Amino acid sequence: MNTRLWSVMGNSQRLDGGAMFGNVPRAMWQQWIEPDAAHRIPLACRALLARDLAGKTVLFEAGIGAFFEPKLRERFGVVESRHVLLDSLAEAGVGHEDIDLVVLSHLHFDHAGGLLAAWAEGEPPRLLFPNARFLVGAAHWARAHTPHPRDRASFIPELVGLLESSGRLELVDGPHSSSLGEAVRFHFSDGHTPGLMLSEIVGKDGRGGVLFCADLIPGRPWVHLPVTMGYDRSPELLIDEKRRLLDEMRTRGVRLFFTHDHGCAMAGVDCDAKGRYGPIDAQARLDGLPLAA
Repeated sequence: MNTRLWSVMGNSQRLDGGAMFGNVPRAMWQQWIEPDAAHRIPLACRALLARDLAGKTVLFEAGIGAFFEPKLRERFGVVESRHVLLDSLAEAGVGHEDIDLVVLSHLHFDHAGGLLAAWAEGEPPRLLFPNARFLVGAAHWARAHTPHPRDRASFIPELVGLLESSGRLELVDGPHSSSLGEAVRFHFSDGHTPGLMLSEIVGKDGRGGVLFCADLIPGRPWVHLPVTMGYDRSPELLIDEKRRLLDEMRTRGVRLFFTHDHGCAMAGVDCDAKGRYGPIDAQARLDGLPLAA
């Protein structure tokens, strides 16, 4: 296996810093990420492209995309009007038609909206990636069918039907999938949303791989255990899940891939003498990085 990895930028956002940092006081979080005059912080919607992974071209998530109409694009702080993910894939040498698998941690719009074509007046939502299978955790798929009022607005109503009718949906309910075998190990979390699926691209002998952290750990500040988002369903549960996963990843030398960190694609994880976890060896972007590197 000669797997290579690219960090692929999608449309970026600016969201309220208080919402992104939950109960962390502004006096603290503004030292980590500087807010603008409207108290918003910059956020990436970064995907991970893997080539020759189990013999396939795999995209982990699709970002927020450009499916929102202009009014909603402004409301949710989407910066660019074009579909940035498609441009970024082209820079990495692939088109959306070349993707064999799209792995989705969950179906909130800032992680799955990039599956849809850019908004055009009078046009219904249209699914891109015509040759890809779509992998979604089975428990989260059930949540997307019947969202709770707390997070109903985070889902794209039309997307569930489009994925079902594609005939290319694969639900994952264990550590491995039929499409990727043992090349990817799945971990599951309920603290942010039920059935959140975190993908670990497995390194040699289980060491040195890469974990797509999704919204369990959106970026470097959230590696610190007490830091959670206001969007999280169960912050205390999330912290317990994060501790267990960070312990395991640190022990096995697995690096963390961040989807929302505006300045960092990947980092290792360490723990100091006081038991405080933090990122180390940050990398701003991946550009054909060999998995074993």
